[in-house]
Amino acid sequence: MTPTIRPTAPEDRTDWDRLYRGYADFYRVDQTAQMRDTVFGWLMDDAHECNGFVAEDDRGRLIGLTHFRPFASPLRAVTNCFLDDLFVDPDARGTGTAQALIDAVADHARARGWATVRWITADDNYRGRNVYDRMATRTMWITYDLKT
Repeated sequence: MTPTIRPTAPEDRTDWDRLYRGYADFYRVDQTAQMRDTVFGWLMDDAHECNGFVAEDDRGRLIGLTHFRPFASPLRAVTNCFLDDLFVDPDARGTGTAQALIDAVADHARARGWATVRWITADDNYRGRNVYDRMATRTMWITYDLKT
């Protein structure tokens, strides 16, 4: 099976909710319907920086999603792309869907002249890291969060 990758559309809402809840559950993040409303609103707003792609199987069922956005890199004087979220339905893992979603983001970034696609993942996301290690270079940067 080769998934079809395309921009997130209004008619994807029900399946997108299912997938995004699965993503939140995977990372043990409490997520409300209102939070999903906000994010889906961003995806549907052409003026918002957040973009999204979905992957669908040969029956038209959504099996994966990704969200991404541009970010400035002042040190290098370029715009890069940050891949915020990537999730593949557990039943569709091992089908190349994650790689297809990342490839679509990379194509989108190249078309806009964005220099790098960057993402983070949990240290214990071993299955995901197997894909990422094949596709990209792991950096030695350590991430910090300062709550405001």
